[in-house]
Amino acid sequence: MVAAAGFTVDLDKPLVFQVGHLGEAYDKWVHIPIVSKNGPRFFGNDYLEMLTKTKWWVIPIVWLPVICLLVSRSLGMGLETSQVATMVFSGVLIWTLMEYTLHRFLFHVKTTSYWANTAHYLLHGCHHKHPMDALRLVFPPAATAILCVPFWSIVRILTTASVAPAVFAGILSGYVMYDLTHYYLHHGKPLDGYFHSLKRYHLNHHFKLQEVGFGITSKLWDIVFGTLPPTKEA
Repeated sequence: MVAAAGFTVDLDKPLVFQVGHLGEAYDKWVHIPIVSKNGPRFFGNDYLEMLTKTKWWVIPIVWLPVICLLVSRSLGMGLETSQVATMVFSGVLIWTLMEYTLHRFLFHVKTTSYWANTAHYLLHGCHHKHPMDALRLVFPPAATAILCVPFWSIVRILTTASVAPAVFAGILSGYVMYDLTHYYLHHGKPLDGYFHSLKRYHLNHHFKLQEVGFGITSKLWDIVFGTLPPTKEA
């Protein structure tokens, strides 16, 4: 049982429709992590509860065929292999900026109202509260598909019919790398090298300085926008 702002959150009961009652105390509560591999129950309804859980390997199984299909479409519309490769790389780079922007400005937005708190908990707050919950680390494919619709529309408007599939394939590739990297940073055990450094960097964001260090797959945009954590903490 955890008490906050006059409201008591019962960790033994479904959490989603409780957290909104925390009001202004929600932000502080959600950033005090509970380190356990046993995730909480979200909903009393078993079907809704099932929809909140996703195995990490589902992500490549679902999205890699889509990526291949998009690449094939651009090739079939006349683009050279080198052109498609350039567009895919551009899409990956676009994703890294999207990853940083979404994490910094949407996932870490401050909320106080009942429904805003509830939505934030479902979107990202649950991950900060239970960072080792393996079944809620990657994004459910159905939710990703819904979010793809507006992003695809934007890419289609800003590019040509032949270029859009390749660029979007790059964005999806970046997303897949992001989700798998994120899972590995929490549950993998890199001993040294790039991923060891990135794991320390990301766990620092969870457990020490949550207002900086928003990059997951790289520190690039944290460097560009000045949100690197202090050297002694990184």
